[in-house]
Amino acid sequence: MTEDRSLIVSHTKNVWMLVIVAALGYFVDIYDLVIFSIVRVQSFHDIGIPEADMRVDGEYVLNMQMAGLLVGGILWGVLGDKFGRIKVLFGSILLYSVANIANGFVYDIHSYAIIRCIAGIGLAGELGAGITLVSESMSKEKRGYGTMIVASVGVLGAIAAYYVSAIFDWRNAYFVGGGMGLLLLVLRVGTFESGMFKDVAGKPVEKGKLSMLFTDPDRFKRYLYCLLIGLPIWFVVGILITQAPEFGSALNAPVTLSAGKGILFGYIGISIGDIFAGLLAQLTKSRRLVVFLFQLFIIGTATWYLSSDGLSEQRFHWIAFCMGTAVGYWATFVTIASEQFGTNLRATVTTTAPNFVRGALIPSTLLFEFFVGRFGIIMAAYIMIFILTAIAMFALSRLKESFNKDLDFVED
Repeated sequence: MTEDRSLIVSHTKNVWMLVIVAALGYFVDIYDLVIFSIVRVQSFHDIGIPEADMRVDGEYVLNMQMAGLLVGGILWGVLGDKFGRIKVLFGSILLYSVANIANGFVYDIHSYAIIRCIAGIGLAGELGAGITLVSESMSKEKRGYGTMIVASVGVLGAIAAYYVSAIFDWRNAYFVGGGMGLLLLVLRVGTFESGMFKDVAGKPVEKGKLSMLFTDPDRFKRYLYCLLIGLPIWFVVGILITQAPEFGSALNAPVTLSAGKGILFGYIGISIGDIFAGLLAQLTKSRRLVVFLFQLFIIGTATWYLSSDGLSEQRFHWIAFCMGTAVGYWATFVTIASEQFGTNLRATVTTTAPNFVRGALIPSTLLFEFFVGRFGIIMAAYIMIFILTAIAMFALSRLKESFNKDLDFVED
């Protein structure tokens, strides 16, 4: 009896150590993911980008990063199901850490964009592999707490990115991000693989076969709906907050609004939102209800932002915080995707879903620019946020509740 209890305690410690390692990995991931948005203006001035080209060139570099996330989402997802979640956690962090160090040496816009694309490929593997590993290693009653901790700790990396960029110049800010990743790589030695993956690894079933998501109509619909419920998240972060200087100008702000501070307060909000969403899902035993309520919150906070004529800097910080809280269902969204599919496709789905949502910023940006050219930046943002939340709500209505779902199954 004493030996059995000792094994249980040991397993519990290992699982929570896994949660901590995954959370720290996501912390570095988010730091590296948002550092460009924070240092965009400073770095562009330094490499000689004209003021008039700042916004469009910023979209170009950010879209290259998002394209990398799309490619990486597929790459790491398939590898995670074929060879294991742990291997992805090691490979992805090595790639994006080296790429971020390389970003500190760029001197022109095109090399900047290419290296951000490579960094994006690496960044794509972190969250999906971490959430998959945690979800499969914890009990179905408590896995929501694990994924909540991973996300809420992880997004604090954006706050670290802001303060590091405030202390150091933009090149050193990239060096710090790469250095943190390499240090974490060492800390990951000794982490254990998912038991569910080990069980499936020896079975004669297809693993990480991306085409399986598209050949079965029911499976394809499940996957598509999982993607669509996350659409508004990165529009809020990548456009509404990142383009704060431009929105501030359109709203007659008395001072130039800082995208860096917007991201700081926005990610504080996202961290709080992730905690609140996770706890609310545990309380109501419904992830669908939580996502629906957060969609309504997105509409409310975005409307507040876009109607704030004469927007002061302090008010913008509060709005950025509230918009961040509204999109703080990120961990819940990724957990829903993870719970919808069997072990032989779970890493593929959980890794591609958040990265396809990030990558969806590319068509969202193109459509946004189309509306900007016809209606102006404020009305374009209104149109986009209502379109994206409407799509997310429809997709949510088509998904089955996955709370407390047993994850020990495979896709045929």
